[in-house]
Parts: sequence; structure tokens; C-alpha cells
Amino acid sequence: MDDLVRQAMAKWPNVPDCFGWLGLDSRGHWHMRDDRVQALGAFQSAQAGAKGSVLRHEKLIAFIDRNYEADERGCWYFQNGPQRVYVELESTPFIFRLDEHFMPSAHTGQTSTVLACLVDELGRVYLHTPLGLGLVHTLDVGLVAQAIEQGRWTAEDCEAAVLPNRYGFVLSPQSLFEQA
Repeated sequence: MDDLVRQAMAKWPNVPDCFGWLGLDSRGHWHMRDDRVQALGAFQSAQAGAKGSVLRHEKLIAFIDRNYEADERGCWYFQNGPQRVYVELESTPFIFRLDEHFMPSAHTGQTSTVLACLVDELGRVYLHTPLGLGLVHTLDVGLVAQAIEQGRWTAEDCEAAVLPNRYGFVLSPQSLFEQA
């Protein structure tokens, strides 16, 4: 976490949390979701336009990536100064790309190692890493196949619906807090 963020948290400790305004899609893109977009439906829905606007500003994306964490409930958020901006996840907390040595790199730029390789009922591939669970970017599924063929990884079957509970993350913090 950035030092400026820690300082802002200390200076303004009681800033309310923010829900529904930021989403992470299955390709590792951040989306801004204003009131109009949120009214279209859940981030995970197939409703056209419900994801919002893709962020393109490199410095803002880098700031979000550096200050992206999970709370004790498995709700992922971006610490924006003194305010937690909870993130709506399309699939998982991380989206992984692979290099030619099969090293996973998260959408945040963090590299990790593979603890397990999972394939769901639709053929989507996930990696369990010390960072957490992440969906493999669709462009890198061929590299996953190579790693499996070379005996580096063994693919385990899974059901996408059970992954949040199994790996301790919440797809929609907004819906969780609306229930409370």
C-alpha cells in the first residue's frame, strides 16, 4: 500500500466505504460503474452495458493495482486514500497472464507460482497461487495446455460456482453488504 494512502487513512479514519463503483472483468480490466450503469444490473450479469467504462489511464490503473487488497471476509477493495472502494469481480480476484516459462503474472503486475491448476465446467482455467485464485487470460490457455502436456501442472476439475467459497473471496461485496 502506498505511504500516502496510509497517511490519509490515519488523518481521516472514518470515511465511509464505497460499493458498486469499481469492477474487475475476466480480462483484467478495471471498470468504473456510475449510478446509471449500476441501475442496469449486477457487474456479473450479461446485461449489456452493466460493466461500465473501462479505465484507460495508466497511472490510475497502477495506483489501483498497488492498493488492491482483501478484507477478512474475502471482499476485495482498492484503498483510495482513506476510503475503501470495494470491487465487483466478474470471475476471480486475479487475472493471470503467463510468460514463456509458465510464470503467472497477475493483472496487478505481481508474479507468483502455481499451487494448483483448475478447469471448470466451461473449460475456463484457474490458477491457485500464493496471491490467491485467478482466472487465466483466454490468450494464455494454450500455454496452460503446454504446461500440462510437459507434466508441470495437473489439471483438476472444478465447478465455477464453488470457487468463491473454496478460495475465500466474494464476487459482489455490494450484494453482501446490502443483505446485512
